[in-house]
Amino acid sequence: MGRRPSMMVGGISLGAIEADFRRRMKVVSKVAKKREAIVRKLEVIDAQLRSLGMSPVAAARTGGGRRTASGAKDGRVRPANEANLADSLHSLLRGKTMGVTEAAAAVQKAGYQTSAENFRTIVNQCLIKHRNMFKKVSRGQYTSI
Repeated sequence: MGRRPSMMVGGISLGAIEADFRRRMKVVSKVAKKREAIVRKLEVIDAQLRSLGMSPVAAARTGGGRRTASGAKDGRVRPANEANLADSLHSLLRGKTMGVTEAAAAVQKAGYQTSAENFRTIVNQCLIKHRNMFKKVSRGQYTSI
C-alpha cells in the first residue's frame, strides 16, 4: 500500500486550517455578543430620545458646535439655510456685478446665515469654484451667468 497523501493547502495542513477556523469562530461569537449588548443599549437610548420628541437620527445631527484643540465644544452651531451659498450668491448676482466683500455682505443681508469668522474668504472660494455659475468680470468683480 502506498503512502496516504497529506492534505496541504498553500503549505498549511488541513488540520491547521480547521483549528484556525474553530479559533476564529469563537472570537466571532464573543464579538457578536458584545455587539448585541451595545445594540440593546442603543435601543434604550433611542427610546429615551423618542420620549423627548426627537428622532435618534436628527439628534445625532444636532450635536452641533465645533471642537477646540482639546476636544471640547465651543458652543457654535452650524446655521441652517434654505439654499446653499452658491445658489444664494447666484440669485443675488443675477443681473448685477459685485465685489467679493460687497457680495458677502449682501448675501448675509438677504438672509444667509453663517457663523464663519472668515465669511468673505468662503464667498471668494465659492465664486472661484463655481465657474459654471459665476463669471469674473474684472479683478475681484463677479456676476451671475
